[in-house]
Amino acid sequence: MVKLETSLIHEGKQFNDSKAVVTPIFQTSTYLADTDLAAYISAATATKHPTFYHRHGNPTNSQVAEIIAGLEKTEDALLLATGMAAISTAILAIVQAGDHIVAQHAHYSGTTLFFKEFLVEYGIELTQVDQKDNEAFERALQPNTKLIYVETPSNPNLDLTDLAFIGQLGKRLGITTMADNTFASPINQTPHDFGIDVIVHSATKYLGGHSDLTAGVVCGTAAYIEKVWRRSLVLGASLSPFDSWLLLRGIKTLALRVRQINENALQLARWLDTKEVLRNVAYIGLPTHKQYQLAKQQLRGFTGMICLELAGDNEDQAYRRAQAVLSKLQIFINAASLGGVESLIVHPASMWGTHHDADQKKNSGITKGMLRISVGIEHIDDLIADFEQALSGIASVE
Repeated sequence: MVKLETSLIHEGKQFNDSKAVVTPIFQTSTYLADTDLAAYISAATATKHPTFYHRHGNPTNSQVAEIIAGLEKTEDALLLATGMAAISTAILAIVQAGDHIVAQHAHYSGTTLFFKEFLVEYGIELTQVDQKDNEAFERALQPNTKLIYVETPSNPNLDLTDLAFIGQLGKRLGITTMADNTFASPINQTPHDFGIDVIVHSATKYLGGHSDLTAGVVCGTAAYIEKVWRRSLVLGASLSPFDSWLLLRGIKTLALRVRQINENALQLARWLDTKEVLRNVAYIGLPTHKQYQLAKQQLRGFTGMICLELAGDNEDQAYRRAQAVLSKLQIFINAASLGGVESLIVHPASMWGTHHDADQKKNSGITKGMLRISVGIEHIDDLIADFEQALSGIASVE
């Protein structure tokens, strides 16, 4: 069996039936059909057929799906147009009116909106718990619980969920478990190792890695992926041929990028942790992180995500200091998203200002002085220097 770095480049080549070393872009919505009607019916009904009609499948999609399924150690995977398309379609393939979901307080804002503003309108119940409290998940279960949905590390506060506990709980009670693995990437963490049934990603982030595409992926058993695919046919969130090709290109360097990002983030977090102007530096690779031991147990690398809070006499002062840091940074770009080769920084309380009410922000650990960092692959000396100049004089901001 070949090593991971090799499989990222060579897996799924059977879907490239050309002689091109780089898989072509299949920029077509439909494909020449076989005149044998039995073969045509077979193509029209086959799961993810790569050369029938684009909403059904695409050769590049099939190649990328095979690579990602291998990374996540699942039988199959399905690509969709965005991370939220993957999350929503994956969930809708499991639950229906009258069912119950147990989830965390801290989730990506789009996921939270889907839970609280979409699913409840269709008669699906939701209970949210503190992801750090294993027993809270079990206490929240009901006779109609069909799904336990987790995200670890969580967005944006970088809390961890005990995947082994969740996996065992689901298996013991026959409840499907699903994990958003976007923040970790399969290079750093494979939830299936801990018994998690379904893994979802915003492939826009680390998997694509260059901030030039949107995509999502669902990973699971072949039977489950067929159900998700059938849902996707009517929901219609197909990944475009060009974005699929960009994702295939980006994923070839995934292992190299993530390892450099991990190294940069750990060094930057250690440096930031020495600064008195910061009330807190949350990075799962720091021994000061409250779940550091769990991080060492379930992750191979500590990711590129750092959350820091500016110190202040009150929330408003911390907010002004956070704003001042943002305005002074030169390499770190104030932009949404994460997982790219460039370093990004955002102010979560502003980015999710209208999506979360005060209680939701509190439960998710979002404060006005918080900044979320996605570390890129720039030279670490330049990243530290950028923060050094940005933090200089911040203590004087009233």
